[in-house]
Amino acid sequence: MNIWVGYDTREHWAFKVCDYSIRKYRPDAIVKPIEQRNTRLLGLYDRPIDENASTEFSLTRFLTPALSNFKGWSLYCDCDFLFLNDVKKLFDLADPKYAAMVVKHDYKPKSNTKMDGQIQFPYPRKNWSSLILFNNEHPSHKFLDVNGMTPAELHQFDWIADKDLGELPKRWNWLVGYCTDEDLWSDIPAALHYTDGGPWFEETKDCDYSGLWNQYYEECLDANKIYR
Repeated sequence: MNIWVGYDTREHWAFKVCDYSIRKYRPDAIVKPIEQRNTRLLGLYDRPIDENASTEFSLTRFLTPALSNFKGWSLYCDCDFLFLNDVKKLFDLADPKYAAMVVKHDYKPKSNTKMDGQIQFPYPRKNWSSLILFNNEHPSHKFLDVNGMTPAELHQFDWIADKDLGELPKRWNWLVGYCTDEDLWSDIPAALHYTDGGPWFEETKDCDYSGLWNQYYEECLDANKIYR
């Protein structure tokens, strides 16, 4: 299994806990960070630094097929995920007729600003790109130009025809603070997404499911013999 997680220097512990949560249920999983500085060193990314981007991996996530040498399937997710189930079950949903598969949220942000105070821009298919199961060998990716396409074109998957963009169950991208108790009647979260910020930020330390993230954080410290 090829798993890539967006890395931001401001969210180091979010990445570490996400990594730990994946390997808790799938110990042999290899989780690799997508770090912007490394993608630049590899010559894969040469866009100017975007001061409006909320994370360092806002656009580098779309390099996942290239980082995977356009072979097999890869999972990408943001670092603000907490997995509660075996990620292999997600890979088992891979359907080769699709170029990529995502949870197709009807997501409308509650605030006009992001967790870091920047302007929140609404657009169609928002948050679909926070977790992507990529079919790296699909011919659609020949038209993926990470350095040339606009951020909106990338996040809306404009290089993929609608028929080639598959759908994953909501449980694999459970939006904390947006998915409701009613949703719980029909499904159980397999991966929590702290899309408005998680307990690693002072402003959102008491968000929904903060206790669960903190539990995994403590387990991560213990598993890696890290002390405060």
